Amino acid sequence: MKAMRDVWGEKLVALGGSEPRTVVLDGDLANSTKADKFATAHPARFLQMGIAEQNLIGVAAGLASVGHIPWTSSFAVFFTHRALDPVRVLVAQSHANVKIVGSYSGLLIGAVGKTHLDVQDLAIMRAMPGMTVLAPADSAELLAVMDWANQYDGPVYLRISRDAVPDLFDADYVFVPGRIHRVRDGTDVVLISTGPQTSRTLAAAEHLAGSGLEARVLHVPSLKPLDESSLRAAVGDARLVVTVEEHSVHGGLGGLVTEVLTAEGPSPRIVRIGLDDTWGESAGNDFLLDKHGLSPERTAERVRALIGSTEEASCV
Repeated sequence: MKAMRDVWGEKLVALGGSEPRTVVLDGDLANSTKADKFATAHPARFLQMGIAEQNLIGVAAGLASVGHIPWTSSFAVFFTHRALDPVRVLVAQSHANVKIVGSYSGLLIGAVGKTHLDVQDLAIMRAMPGMTVLAPADSAELLAVMDWANQYDGPVYLRISRDAVPDLFDADYVFVPGRIHRVRDGTDVVLISTGPQTSRTLAAAEHLAGSGLEARVLHVPSLKPLDESSLRAAVGDARLVVTVEEHSVHGGLGGLVTEVLTAEGPSPRIVRIGLDDTWGESAGNDFLLDKHGLSPERTAERVRALIGSTEEASCV
């Protein structure tokens, strides 16, 4: 396995080699995000903007307006919070062809410090009209997403993690915006996840299988757009749906699934596992996953209890 930030940095180099319009703007974090690989390979198309993310986004929008394909490099929190107004006005409202890459996203950067944790980004960007919101599960999906995004004419928010993640797809994977992926079959519960959390959710399903419970696992890499009819079809007549995300339970994947499944009449019971209206903290990855019920073991424990309560309710 290779760290997702390394995969993204190397793919940027490849995109720069095949598409001369590709440029990269960095917020003084290139050695962390690995955009420094692009700086070495294509120095004339690498712009070091310093710790000035608002200005970075403005310059990216300007470059897009004259035909370049700007990819931006910084931590997710600095784009979705510090630079939110330029993202809204200069990129989303003008439909600028800017690729906003939120590196060091989610919960698992506690060692960097809690102020750098961003567990609201999917909610913020999903609510932005005209913004495509993507969260790949592994390296193969990240590569395919970047190929697609470099060809797509419009704003994209791409959420990537810092560290290595287990392989879920093979090298032949082709990204299709909106598509739902069924990565495990089961009839007792439907688990839905996104980004690298999908691998941990699959591991939780294996824990459940050890208890005689079979979980269907769906992976949602494209939070916007989403093929809503395919999601409803993949859930089918399940009585219990559990969303699992390394994000706030408000406005992210859980909110999206709830909106879709309740929009057309009766829906299954939907439970959201994630950060329950709280901030992250400075701590190790395993501690944070366990605390918020996102480790495979804690997720499986929660789902076992939910299945029991759902079965009891159906007998009343």
